[in-house]
Amino acid sequence: MARRSGTGGVVRLRDVAARAGVSSGTVSNTINHPERVRPHTRKIVSEAIEALGYVPNQQARMLTGAPSEVIGLVVLDVESPFYMAAAHAVERGVRESGHAIMLCTSEGDLEREEALLRMLAAQGVRGAMLAPATPDADADRYRSLPRSLPVVLLDFDGGGTHCSVSVDNLLGGRLAARHLVALGHERIAFVGGPAHIRQFSERADGVRAELRDAARDPGADLVEVAASGIGIRDGQEAAELLLRDGTMPSALVCGNDMLAFGVYRALVGAGVRVPEDVSVIGYDDIDVAKDWIVPLTTIRQPIAELGQSAADLLLEHSAGDPEHRHRQVVLRPELVVRRSTAAPPA
Repeated sequence: MARRSGTGGVVRLRDVAARAGVSSGTVSNTINHPERVRPHTRKIVSEAIEALGYVPNQQARMLTGAPSEVIGLVVLDVESPFYMAAAHAVERGVRESGHAIMLCTSEGDLEREEALLRMLAAQGVRGAMLAPATPDADADRYRSLPRSLPVVLLDFDGGGTHCSVSVDNLLGGRLAARHLVALGHERIAFVGGPAHIRQFSERADGVRAELRDAARDPGADLVEVAASGIGIRDGQEAAELLLRDGTMPSALVCGNDMLAFGVYRALVGAGVRVPEDVSVIGYDDIDVAKDWIVPLTTIRQPIAELGQSAADLLLEHSAGDPEHRHRQVVLRPELVVRRSTAAPPA
C-alpha cells in the first residue's frame, strides 16, 4: 500500500488491478518480477500505479523474494565533505538501476558500526557499502558480517576477503612529501586526525617513506601532530600547538582539506603568511579547496570514481551469482598544485 486516495481511502494493490483491468497477481508480478509480464501489460499497470499514487510495501515485496531497492551506506562521519561527496557519487551510481541509499554514520565506533550492519541486514536491504571504523589494515576483522548482507568495503583494501574500493593513501602521502622536497623544504610537519583512523596513519607512512627515499631522516626532519578530530577547529588547534612550541617547520602536510583550512586560520592569526613563510598541503580536494582564501595545494582523491566503482561492485556482489568472485579496486590519487605551496623563505 502507499498513500491515501483522493477520497481518503488507502490505495491498495487490488485498486491498481481494478483500474488496469488485470488480476492482483499481474500487478504483483509487474512490480516484483517485471520480466514475467508482457510489455503492453506492464505499461497499463505502470500507468495505473502512477495515476493512483500507489507505493509498494517493501516488506511485502521481500516476502515474494523480490530484491530490495534499498542499499545501505555506512560512513565514519556525515559532517565530512569527503564522505558526503562519496555518498553523492554512490547515489548517482545506483540511481539508474532504481535503487536508493540509506545513509548511516558509525562515528568511528566499532560497536555502533556492528549494530548498524545488523540493523541493515534485518531491514533486508540489498547490500551495504561500509567505510570501516577499524584502525587495522587487515580486512579479516570483517569476516563475521551478517551472512545475508553483501558488503563492499569503501575507502579500504579488502584483500581477498571482500569486494572493496580504496585509494592508495601511501602514494598520496608520498606525492605530498615529494612536492615539498622538490621545492626545497628541509623540515616538514604532518598534521593528521585521530591516531586510530587508518587513512591518516597510511598517509603519514607515505610521507616518511618519501623522506627516506630522499635521504632524509624522518625522525629529525618530520614533526607529527595527531589532531583530536578531522575538522577546521582541530587543524587550527594543531597548528597553534606547533606555534606555541616553536616547532613550526617551513611546510605542513595535512591529513585532509578541513584540517588544512584550520591550519591556515591559525597561521594567519599569528601573522604567518601562506605560502611566503609556511607552505600548506591538504588532502581530498573537496570543492572549496580551489576557492579557499589562498587556493589550496592538495592531494586529489578520485571521489566520483570511488563512488561509481563501489556502486558497481555492490550491485554485482548482491546479484546472487554463484560464480561471483570478490574484486579489489585500488585507485590512484594525484597532486594538484595551487598557490598554498612555494619554495621556503631564504
